[in-house]
Amino acid sequence: MELSRIYEAIQGDLGRVKDNLSSISQINFHWLSEQLDYVVRSRGKGIRPALTLLVGQLFNYNDNLKYLLSMAAAVELMHTATLVHDDAIDKSVARRGKPTIFKMWGEETAILLGDYLFAKAGESVADTQNPRVIKLFSQTLATISSGELNQLRTAFKLEQTRQQYFQKIAGKTASLFSLATESGAILSEAPEKSVKALKEYGHNLGIAFQIVDDILDFTSTEEKLGKPVGSDLAQGTLTLPAMRLLECYPEDNPIRKLFQNQDQDRQKNIAQAIELVRGSAIARECYEVAAEYCVRASHSLDELPEGASHRPLAGLADYIMYREN
Repeated sequence: MELSRIYEAIQGDLGRVKDNLSSISQINFHWLSEQLDYVVRSRGKGIRPALTLLVGQLFNYNDNLKYLLSMAAAVELMHTATLVHDDAIDKSVARRGKPTIFKMWGEETAILLGDYLFAKAGESVADTQNPRVIKLFSQTLATISSGELNQLRTAFKLEQTRQQYFQKIAGKTASLFSLATESGAILSEAPEKSVKALKEYGHNLGIAFQIVDDILDFTSTEEKLGKPVGSDLAQGTLTLPAMRLLECYPEDNPIRKLFQNQDQDRQKNIAQAIELVRGSAIARECYEVAAEYCVRASHSLDELPEGASHRPLAGLADYIMYREN
């Protein structure tokens, strides 16, 4: 299902969220305004704010719309801030087909600009006037930060388990998805059973999203991704496809060579790893794992009250499996 169809019922309100995001660059400091405008114009697919609005539509949407709009903006600002920080930490030069803030203005500016975006996200979530959601926002930020620290700590380490991988992506990716869905449920006055179900939906959807991201880092192209393929390997991040490659080729393995000798034949080893994944069943096997999490996400929707139209949320689970970037 196309995103335009999934977003059909919330398209106008999603546009209001985008306008809200654009307004943060309208400040008196020209140099900061330029950088903020550059960031907010480099938008992705808007999946996270859309989740908040789509969940809200299942319950008391119209009476709580202003709070849902504030939360949707907060979720997207938090996501954007994490990307700005990630690019600075990873020394990434491209994202979404454009130079990163790090590439354009340097590491110090990227870190401080990310901090500014986190602050604006906090301001936006405070507008919900809901202490439970505000606390959830802070807890999610702590979870994401600890997840990124864990990824940094395990960079270029081969001794990692699948359990550690899933814990890592739960912290750095799935936590923001579940924030979007859980907060949408709370702000639209959903019953507690539905809040729990939609939190689980967001968590499992986020896990599937990250697994597909990790697959595409091997199987896609720089043109489609907007950044070089093999970026995870270049940063020493051991993803699910990389783990499978190590399992299939335990001895003469380009990932093992790369992680043990980071500066020797670096690009050659990355290219060989990509070629091996593309020429094997590894990507298909990893897609099967992602599909399991999408099924779990869809099953969570069965816990919602009868009559609630959750077709867009089910469609989003399908979209995530078949996206190309």
